[in-house]
Amino acid sequence: MKGIVMAKKLSIKNISWLNTSFLTITPILAALGLVLHTQLFDFHWGLALLFFTMYILTGMAITGGYHRLFSHRSYKAASWLKFLYLCFGAAAFQNSAMKWSADHRRHHAKVDTEQDPYSIKEGFWYSHILWILFKPEGEHSKECPDLKKDRMLVLQDRYYIIVASLFGFLLPTLIGYAFGDALGGLVYGGLLRVVVVHHCTFFINSLCHFVGKQTYTDENSARDSFVMALFTYGEGYHNFHHKFQGDYRNGLRWYHFDPTKWLIALMAWFGAAQSLVKVPDEEIFKAKLRMQQKRLNQKLNRLDPILEEMRLKVESAQRQWRVKKRDYQRLKKDLSEQGRLKLQEMTYEMDKAKLEFQNNYAQYRLYVRSQLAQAKLAVS
Repeated sequence: MKGIVMAKKLSIKNISWLNTSFLTITPILAALGLVLHTQLFDFHWGLALLFFTMYILTGMAITGGYHRLFSHRSYKAASWLKFLYLCFGAAAFQNSAMKWSADHRRHHAKVDTEQDPYSIKEGFWYSHILWILFKPEGEHSKECPDLKKDRMLVLQDRYYIIVASLFGFLLPTLIGYAFGDALGGLVYGGLLRVVVVHHCTFFINSLCHFVGKQTYTDENSARDSFVMALFTYGEGYHNFHHKFQGDYRNGLRWYHFDPTKWLIALMAWFGAAQSLVKVPDEEIFKAKLRMQQKRLNQKLNRLDPILEEMRLKVESAQRQWRVKKRDYQRLKKDLSEQGRLKLQEMTYEMDKAKLEFQNNYAQYRLYVRSQLAQAKLAVS
């Protein structure tokens, strides 16, 4: 059944030629542009500054705007902030906020199923980029009736290509032109930046369901990873996000690398963001505790066969010792020469059986303690 569904999804009829062309051509143009610029101009640090500025503005517009504001409604934003999100979010060339949010809401509702638009169950590369090459299923307004009421989002959806081109390519080209390097502005602030931001965002759909720990839930494939947070503007704490998707934070602790969380908190301090959603600490603690208990139980269940084998060894050694001890008591009553020799032999065998029992019991206790210690480390 799964193979039939995938074959239908990946048929040529369903290919989005616009998306396929754009995702194929932009890396090629970026590479050619870098080569051409290197031949014609000297590299200067202004280009690096332009690249990183556009990288941060467009990437954070996706995570802070498209994702946490529009998709999850985890806070409310001032009109001017929403406007910037919509302009620079479009410049990331990841579709309009409405369509992006529709896919994302469907992902959360149907995660890891055939209805999940970028399910990791269909393979790493499918969830990373291949899903974008095909036409979406269903009308996005069904998932986003609330966004349909927002005039700014409706206009951005209608004029998405124009807004994306103006802020994604024309703006960095003009900035480069102002400093005497229009080509550098287009290549570094436009083409190369689009490719890098694309894959940093795509990591959220692929690697964040593949790398890291399941700290709060194992009901889906999402995982927490500090390393992935570095590449995804703080979205790497993805297991927390899938468990508590309405929370404006992904990185729970102050030291968790989550620049999107810090941006939202900063905007709240300036009054541009309000009604920040925070899941109560006790709910988060309970979810984490349940996962720790589940892991400990799984660890102990794996130990059961080994512990049973060691327990049987201990009991067998104990029985042998008791038999030898009983025989020793009987022979002790026989004071004949033959009895005394037999008694000495029996004493040796009894001591040997006792030593074997003590040794097996000590090994059993040591093993249990070591495994319990490992289990505690596994859930800490």
